[in-house]
Amino acid sequence: MDQPLKKMIWQQFGAAIDMLENAMRACPEALWVADPAKRPEWVDNDVVGFWYVAFHTLFFLDYYLSDPGDGFAPPAPFTRDELDPAALLPERAYTKAELLGYLDHCRRNCRATIEALTDEKARQRCGFKRLEITSGELLLYNMRHVQHHTAQLNLLLRQKIGSAPRWVVKALD
Repeated sequence: MDQPLKKMIWQQFGAAIDMLENAMRACPEALWVADPAKRPEWVDNDVVGFWYVAFHTLFFLDYYLSDPGDGFAPPAPFTRDELDPAALLPERAYTKAELLGYLDHCRRNCRATIEALTDEKARQRCGFKRLEITSGELLLYNMRHVQHHTAQLNLLLRQKIGSAPRWVVKALD
């Protein structure tokens, strides 16, 4: 795959990751927490927590960048519980610092995945059995998932604090 195409893919996928990071950084602590007893009145009780949507987004970003045959394991302190059909929530709310660290891990992994992409690999069926798509299409699917949840987080920020980060046109690096 030629470098200009890889650069275009990275700039757009990287922009989606940058927008997720901006939403996470803009979230006030009162909206971040998961414990309803610690939430101010302006945070809806049906919101699991901003942190959880950010975590879910990062977990699946990481997961879909992995090779399903390699036995995916997210970095500590995260677990594979997000894949459990019982929809287990993590035992505790992850901190903003923990999830920003996970975001950096995912950003590096995403960039490396795109850099290693070949025309042949992009045309091959992806290794996730439930997805009938190619590896190239999986990258776009993954980017759409990141942007979908980032939009949810930005909507929540607008509804609860009256502002949200601006649109990112493309990743800078």
